[in-house]
Amino acid sequence: MIRHPTIAYILKGFPRNSEAFITNEIHGLEALGFRFKIFSAFSGETTTSLIANNIQSPVMYLPEDPSTIDSSFWPWLKANVPRYSFAHFHLFLQRPVRYVKVLIEAIWLSFSLRLTWGIEPKKAMYKEFLRAGFIADQVLKTKSIRHLHAHFCHGATTMAMFASSLTGIPFSFTAHAKDIYLPKLNPGNLLSIKLRRTTFVATCTEFNQEHLQRLYPHDSAKVHRVYHGVDTERFLPASGHHSDIPLILSVGRHVKKKGFSFLIQACGMLRDRGRTFHCVILGEPDEDTSNIYHLIRDLNLGESITLEPGVSQDDLRQIYHRATIFTLACHVVDSGDRDGIPNVLAEAMAAEIPVVSTSISGIPELITHRHNGLLVPQKNPAALADALEELLMNPTLRTELTKAGRERILQIFDSRSNIKSLAHLFQCAQSDTFDSTPIASVNSFASPTRPLPPSTGTIQSIRSVDKSDSSHHPSRHKKLTVQP
Repeated sequence: MIRHPTIAYILKGFPRNSEAFITNEIHGLEALGFRFKIFSAFSGETTTSLIANNIQSPVMYLPEDPSTIDSSFWPWLKANVPRYSFAHFHLFLQRPVRYVKVLIEAIWLSFSLRLTWGIEPKKAMYKEFLRAGFIADQVLKTKSIRHLHAHFCHGATTMAMFASSLTGIPFSFTAHAKDIYLPKLNPGNLLSIKLRRTTFVATCTEFNQEHLQRLYPHDSAKVHRVYHGVDTERFLPASGHHSDIPLILSVGRHVKKKGFSFLIQACGMLRDRGRTFHCVILGEPDEDTSNIYHLIRDLNLGESITLEPGVSQDDLRQIYHRATIFTLACHVVDSGDRDGIPNVLAEAMAAEIPVVSTSISGIPELITHRHNGLLVPQKNPAALADALEELLMNPTLRTELTKAGRERILQIFDSRSNIKSLAHLFQCAQSDTFDSTPIASVNSFASPTRPLPPSTGTIQSIRSVDKSDSSHHPSRHKKLTVQP
């Protein structure tokens, strides 16, 4: 196995059940010989999957006061500047010119990125600079780190950009969904600055790739589509469904873009049509939780719909096997926020569950209507109810869609080929020190509009890790908590 220089992964929180794709990505790259040091601004969740516990890379949590996470700027600054001061002082002594230049830039950006003149500067620039200084100091102490990579192109990537300027080490980032489409997260020309300075950008849908290339044509060659992918050896078809009452399953945080309000309305229509079913919505409370509860109550659907908390991927695999239909009524909200390709849709297809979703963003890259799933217009509960009803009443169609759905995942969403595509980008970013042999990628650039090349066989470089096989990474990830 080739051993690669260490990469610093810069995240806002780790590990998180809702961001299992990051955990899976690190685990898959470790299996290919990559080494990481993970920097996380906030601690993650205690209930995580076996894969998260098997990650070998050390995790360093930034030394912030956890009680100030939701504080306004000045109390946050008062509580946390002392915690970051030693790292910044040490960094200044090592590289005074670089430090002053980056500090001046952070101050300039805080003023220049204001939406209108006359309002307060963007305080987030000061927070991300303080965090970046700590990361940069640790990176220089480590000595082995040769690349920085951030997930989500707003806060974490701002930290990576500043840390790169402070250390001279190149950075890259992965762009996902709201971080691309909400202007307030990258105000002014901030995203353009990041694109200009980064070595490459990975994004999880072709829709996102084309959007970024259209907005930033001068840096379009830096933008690469790399699907998150699904471990098809972990998400396997069930032997059969055992529920007497058909189960409609939906999974996601209670945020507006998931479209749970439209699903609830569709369930009301199904009940009024006399259809037998039960709907379970799995997900953590968020901005839309109150609206979801009120809508269920107002439509008198308490016996038809159950809300349950989010679970780990290990638990979710078992829940998929009880589902008759999986649905996610994604839509573009007024702010522009939207999903890319929700991972749960791909997981359900891999588990041979028939899926119903909407024709927005990158979802049509995954689902071809009436071939491997059903697509309906966004914000249309009547159309959603019709599609769900058709699947409830037509077991033959369900079977046809599920077989084609898993085949689609095996063709272009298998995590092994997509991990290799990302690994190749990291190799190219450090071509002077990385092994220059290209990493083969199976179907890594296939899309609905791009023909699939002939199959080249099964890639054996990454093993699936399940409860029955934990030998691949026997130790838990190491948490290095920095004391103030």
